[in-house]
Amino acid sequence: MSISLADRQALLAQLQAELLDGRTGIGAAVRRLRTELTGLRQDQFARMCRISLNTLQQLEHDQGNPTVRTLNAVFAPFGMRVGIVPRTPPAATDARP
Repeated sequence: MSISLADRQALLAQLQAELLDGRTGIGAAVRRLRTELTGLRQDQFARMCRISLNTLQQLEHDQGNPTVRTLNAVFAPFGMRVGIVPRTPPAATDARP
């Protein structure tokens, strides 16, 4: 699969923003990354990430309860990892010296 670096970066930025504000779920993001950036079938991608096909299928359908290790395994090929972020940005008046 051939995608330009600019298109790859744009898709990554778009998905990160959608994940942060809740417009997309983890499963949909993983599925889009897998299909649009790698072009791999589920079995190929699961093998690359060293997870089971069943785990990937559940993850892409927002089922099951994936571990942080599993999530990091599927996001690592795209230079991403799971982290803790605030739900909303702090208001300017909330800033403390």
